Parts: sequence; C-alpha cells; structure tokens
Amino acid sequence: MDSTPPNRPVDARDRDEEGRARNARPRDGLGRPLPYGADGVPRQPEGVVRAPDETVAEAQRLLDEGKPFHAHEVFEDAWKSGPEEERELWRGLAQLAVGLTHAARGNATGGARLLLRGAGAVAQWAQSAPGRGRPYGLDPVRLAGWARELARDVERGEPVDAGARAPRLRG
Repeated sequence: MDSTPPNRPVDARDRDEEGRARNARPRDGLGRPLPYGADGVPRQPEGVVRAPDETVAEAQRLLDEGKPFHAHEVFEDAWKSGPEEERELWRGLAQLAVGLTHAARGNATGGARLLLRGAGAVAQWAQSAPGRGRPYGLDPVRLAGWARELARDVERGEPVDAGARAPRLRG
C-alpha cells in the first residue's frame, strides 16, 4: 500500500533545484502547510539579497496582505545577508513577523513570546546604535511598543487578524 499523499512528488523527499530537502507543500497566507495539490499563496524565494529599503517595502507589502510568515522570510534574508552591525535589527524584525504569524494562527504562548523577544531585540539594537535614529525609515522603539501591546492582547486571549494588526514599519 502506497502511503504517498496524492499529488506529492514521487521522490521520497521534496527537493529544490539543487537537490536539498525542501518541503514543497503549498502554504496558506500564514505559512501553514496545505495538502499537496491545493492552491496556496506564492512562496517567498529564499536567499534574496535586497537593498534595505527594498526589504522594508517588500515586508510591508506582505504584512499589509496578512502574510507575516512571508514577511519574516524577507527579514530573514536581510538578517543573513546584511552587514554585521544591522543583523540584530533584522533578526528582531523577523521575530516580530513570526510572532504575529503565531498569534494569528492562535498560538498565544508562542506568539506572545516571539513578539516580546523581537521587541527586546529591536529596542536593544536602537539603544546600541543611538546615532542611527530611524534606519531606512524604521522606528525600532515604536515597533517594540507595537509588539509589546500586541503581546499583551494575545496573552489576554484576543484573536489576531494578521492584516488588521500588521505594524507600520515606517512611521
């Protein structure tokens, strides 16, 4: 008896063009896997190197569309490819986006923790880089406040609509 789901590639594992194991299941707007063959939202390509302003614009577009999981992937690319002195900022922004993802999925504990972790990271980065003010139009202090407020709401059990609660990255 074949246990391979319908529409799944015949190979035992999904692989990308370079042969690395990579789950090819379609995803919804919050990054949850859907059954093979289902209509999902387009995935963000991984490893894209963007200019910082392009990163912020693309992430904001995805957040506005209620796709914080995908915005997290954009921030993750910046975190991995950006200059060392900005990595904590981009990592913190990725944590904010994935925290919003978990909150919107109904994972209150994980969502609140990631929102608070991301808030701490972006606030700490702002404190360690006082001469930079608002890099790329971002307001790290305001974003940290947004995340802490959302974490409180999530901890109180309030449902989260990702698009409606998305932050404005540029204040």
